[in-house]
Amino acid sequence: MLPPTARLTHRDEFTAVVRRGRRSGRSLLVMHILLPEPADHDGPRIGFVVSKAVGGSVVRHRVARRLRHVMRDRLPQLPSGSRVVVRALPRSATATSAKLAADADRALSVLLRDVPRDPPAPGAFRPDGS
Repeated sequence: MLPPTARLTHRDEFTAVVRRGRRSGRSLLVMHILLPEPADHDGPRIGFVVSKAVGGSVVRHRVARRLRHVMRDRLPQLPSGSRVVVRALPRSATATSAKLAADADRALSVLLRDVPRDPPAPGAFRPDGS
């Protein structure tokens, strides 16, 4: 599960991300990201849209659970303060978790291609020894 602090919950936030953010469409999902303002130091937050086009209630909840699990593992890749909306497409109902993860990885790589990485925290371990 995503921690409560990492969830988008308000309609206005979803709308802002979809309207003003960058978009990457894949075969199973569409991902939108709104990069942070310079003064925004919150952690990244993610919201999910799984419509009735995906399937009935049980199917929609299963897809949403799988997407939450996939995105939880990708939180560290997201810039601090970023907002992400993941919209499941109808084909996601029959997809495996591995395929959902692969589509999420491809979408994130496109969306984060030109984004500078956050600097490491002071005193953080660096594998290169610097």
